[in-house]
Amino acid sequence: MSSSDDDSQQRFALGFLFALIALVISAVVGTVVVKRVGASGAAKPAATAVANSAPAAAAVVAVADEASVRVENGVVKFYFATAKADLAAGANEALADVVKGVADGKKAVVSGFHDATGDAALNAELAKQRAFAVRDALKALGVAEDKIELKKPEETTASGSNAEARRVEVALGAQ
Repeated sequence: MSSSDDDSQQRFALGFLFALIALVISAVVGTVVVKRVGASGAAKPAATAVANSAPAAAAVVAVADEASVRVENGVVKFYFATAKADLAAGANEALADVVKGVADGKKAVVSGFHDATGDAALNAELAKQRAFAVRDALKALGVAEDKIELKKPEETTASGSNAEARRVEVALGAQ
């Protein structure tokens, strides 16, 4: 009789363990889904490249707290993770058209923005460090420093989500 009691206890323990594992997996999956659902209720895609015929025109969709880069109407937009100034993968490819424009006699105009959370002075400094990171990437691609204009935007914080606000924009300007 004790053998069947032991089997019964083992089955109960295994069943409990499997239920606990299923609960943990459900909680993890639920957390990921909640983090990816935006205010509109639609799931946000992971950072994905949008293929185009020219590699320089490849764009990346901004995700809540990850570094990414996107090209919109000739403006390269770098998005940054919270409290970071690290450029996203694909930065050099996204800047290729800017480098070409500078070679054709234009200037690269770099503007940094930040979100409205936290200390304003620290945010302004972080926006500056992010702009410097983009400037350094341009210099590494062969753009002379005198062809890069660091411009403080008229409004440093942007409307929209915090992820959208944490960005640096690069556009071509007149020489």
